[in-house]
Amino acid sequence: MQKKIPTRKCVGCGEMKEKKELIRVIKTQEGEIFIDATGKANGRGAYICNSADCLKKALKNRGLERSLKSQIPEEVRARLEKELG
Repeated sequence: MQKKIPTRKCVGCGEMKEKKELIRVIKTQEGEIFIDATGKANGRGAYICNSADCLKKALKNRGLERSLKSQIPEEVRARLEKELG
């Protein structure tokens, strides 16, 4: 039997992709928002393709804000753009 590969939906383009291909952005219980490099940190997660275009779409259509259920602070937005740009 083949092992199931976990997939997640990109909040930018809306495509389903393998979890390990995507970048996880999380919001902790304290309200901090950051990129989760391990993919295992506690918190509410949103997945995004590793591209500046998908990040732009996710910010424009508020997909990231909807997924994390909160506003994205400007400094976090700038950090995401720098890391994915």
